[in-house]
Amino acid sequence: MKRDLMEILACPLCKGDLELEAFEEKDGEILDGRLRCKGCGEVYPIEDGIPNMLPPDLREEMGR
Repeated sequence: MKRDLMEILACPLCKGDLELEAFEEKDGEILDGRLRCKGCGEVYPIEDGIPNMLPPDLREEMGR
């Protein structure tokens, strides 16, 4: 995920602004990290450069 994407992303639950925490970056891409909503506090993981913006209940269903 590129940092520029932060300009257009919003929390799918409350439409709040997101805060980025990057754990691993390579060549300007965030490979591992998380996005935290400043409004409701929900956390969205970034894995293999892809932010998982599904609401928590749908994330759990997809993992089964």
